[in-house]
Amino acid sequence: MSTSIESNKNLKKYNTFSIQATAEKFSIFKSEKELTELLSESKQHQLPLLILGGGSNMLFTQNVKGIVLKNEILGIQVLEENTDSVLVKCGAGEVWHEFVIHCVNKGWAGIENLSLIPGTVGASPIQNIGAYGVEVKDTIESVDCVEIETGLKKRFKNTECEFGYRDSVFKKIYKGKYVVTYVTFRLKKQALVNTSYGAIQQVLDEKGITNPTIRDVSRAVVEIRRSKLPNPAQLGNAGSFFKNPEIREKEFTVLKNKYPDIVSFPGSAEGLIKVPAGWLIERSGWKGKVVGNVGIHRLQALVIVNYGGASGQEVLDLSIEVRKSVQELFGIDLTPEVNII
Repeated sequence: MSTSIESNKNLKKYNTFSIQATAEKFSIFKSEKELTELLSESKQHQLPLLILGGGSNMLFTQNVKGIVLKNEILGIQVLEENTDSVLVKCGAGEVWHEFVIHCVNKGWAGIENLSLIPGTVGASPIQNIGAYGVEVKDTIESVDCVEIETGLKKRFKNTECEFGYRDSVFKKIYKGKYVVTYVTFRLKKQALVNTSYGAIQQVLDEKGITNPTIRDVSRAVVEIRRSKLPNPAQLGNAGSFFKNPEIREKEFTVLKNKYPDIVSFPGSAEGLIKVPAGWLIERSGWKGKVVGNVGIHRLQALVIVNYGGASGQEVLDLSIEVRKSVQELFGIDLTPEVNII
């Protein structure tokens, strides 16, 4: 084997919650060839398998049996380019924010609103990451994968990914069946910036920017995120712990009558209303609360933080209590966005 396998590997530095957990076996792959070798090895020894990217969307509540494979496939390649757009293929192990900045610096538009989202490029299609009125599905051309069972390569076109709100085919029927190795994006040369969501326009106005570039939008998003989201390097967290729930208009009307100040956005389909989970959690009295080693962040109720030394179970227990409160008060069940292992 060209790749080394370590035993009893501490995963604390490989997850942004900074949770202490041990992998029975651990290895890093930097190419599709190395990945197929490792898949063959794990199959031969009948080892359970966990694929790890940036560890920014994962909560370890126990030690991991079997083998953890960390994706470090790198590289950014222009496949084709014309006056309107550029087709860019990116290794799944690239850091997402660094890829965004690379594209912004090149003048390639479409993902600037997704600046500073933690994690790797490979996680972006799985989760269909989104922020500030933009979802990554609108820029993805195709997703290259290796099938875990066979080691064969497979390319999924955008339509085959069945993208939904924080969702894709990789979280449903193909969950645990494929490893993402490359993602190809179609980005625009002529930017049509989106400043309508959140505080982007306000930040631009404060800076006196009337004709914003994609770099201006990216910087505004970074500023907003840094002002209200804790840096995982300083305070363990996985960003938004819950999805923003979507409810029917009829249910929303009932809530609106009871809570006139309730915040909402259009849902992903007709007849659905999106209610910010952070608002529901804050109104349930959890914002800034600390329970033992964990708590709800004082500036953003959607973020659960590890104040140091917390176990994954402590984080999970707190999330369950938060869900109960929101369910009792609003009749809405929050769904975790984080993968719980």
